[in-house]
Amino acid sequence: MSDPAYEAICKAKRQEEGGNPEGAVATLEQYLSTDPYCIAPRLELARLYIYKLDDRDFGITQLDVILDMDPDNVDALKASTTVKMTHKKYREQVDRDYSHLVELVAARKDPADYAKVCAAYAVFLRKQMVDFPKAGEYYERAIRAAPSAYEYHQDYAVLLLNDLKDYPKAKEELEEVLRLRPNSISARKNLDLLMRTKYDRNGNLKKQGFLSRLRH
Repeated sequence: MSDPAYEAICKAKRQEEGGNPEGAVATLEQYLSTDPYCIAPRLELARLYIYKLDDRDFGITQLDVILDMDPDNVDALKASTTVKMTHKKYREQVDRDYSHLVELVAARKDPADYAKVCAAYAVFLRKQMVDFPKAGEYYERAIRAAPSAYEYHQDYAVLLLNDLKDYPKAKEELEEVLRLRPNSISARKNLDLLMRTKYDRNGNLKKQGFLSRLRH
């Protein structure tokens, strides 16, 4: 038995691959004119508008339509948070959507996917919300879910070094990166710099000066 929505998506993908994203959009819009509540083709339409036609606002509108119909749609939430996260006007909404997305993905019991979402949320919290402690919390969640993924340790180490100023923890994370990826040049450089500037020759953390203690 044929599935008209699937057929429309496949046709649109062929058109896109053939260098005709406008035709792909027309195919999906024609289908949605007869079945406006079908989520899969609308999600594909949003992607095309955002990444192929460079019409981010209309693509976001399509994602919002999907989330109005299905607030728990994980794929739409992932797409929406990704495209909105760098826009200041969406900051509070994205924060709420990420919190909801984390809960939905956790329920799926897929550690790799959960780790990826937590790490993405941590990036948003650090760069857009400037909430360094909460960003650290979500990096730790990502690491617990996927402890062998070196990139989460690496990104957490950057947060610890530059924002949280937790040098012992940063040292641990950089050492873990090097255990998982011994040839990491950036991790080696960061660890060497940390040891030269924050630790004494015996490997002990240097005592902070009086003015530094006042600042904290």
